[in-house]
Amino acid sequence: MKEIFEWNRVLFNDLPLSFLWEVLFRSTVMFLILLITLKLAGKRGVKQLSIFETVIIIALGSAAGDPMFYEDVGIVPAALVFLVIISLYRLVTWLTAKSKKFEELIEGKTQCLINEGKFSIHRFKKESLAQDEFFSELRVKSVEHLGQIEKAFIEPNGDISIFYYAENEVKYGLPILPDLYHKKSKTIPKPGIYACTFCGNIQELNHQTVCCETCNKKEWVTAIKTIRRA
Repeated sequence: MKEIFEWNRVLFNDLPLSFLWEVLFRSTVMFLILLITLKLAGKRGVKQLSIFETVIIIALGSAAGDPMFYEDVGIVPAALVFLVIISLYRLVTWLTAKSKKFEELIEGKTQCLINEGKFSIHRFKKESLAQDEFFSELRVKSVEHLGQIEKAFIEPNGDISIFYYAENEVKYGLPILPDLYHKKSKTIPKPGIYACTFCGNIQELNHQTVCCETCNKKEWVTAIKTIRRA
């Protein structure tokens, strides 16, 4: 029968002192795995926090929780995990302050998703952001169509920043209200101004079927030019 406060078990879980080197190795490897995994998950997966901050929270939370509940997890190895994580945190923070490229690698960088009322397609594809999710974000900000937006950016923490056209500068744009957007079709019913549903390009059309001049897609919806209501 085990006795309470067996200090070798409480502090080291009956493991040799040399096991601390393995803890050092495990902590470093898991820190890197967490960092890479969340980096691959994309900005939206950790919205409100940077990827690096999320890694720190997960790592420290795990290190603190296990020795609180499990008798087979020693306190000293857990304390070493804390030391390793904080040391790596200070190292990464120092490197991000010294190197802009390293900062962008760890934290990501701001990307322009909409430029002058149209999607920046090559940049939009790089982000783990579905079109429906993006449209939802815009509608929350009272956006009815892309022609109301001069520029929109996705920030390193996953937030969407929008710069609007003045009322007298609003253009025809791709409608993002569900009842209008879902009327998209490959057939042009009548001459008018239409928006490509893939890239937001605006064209005046009078043919039954036509390819977009920007992306070569064939789905269109009637463009609108309403002023944004705050």
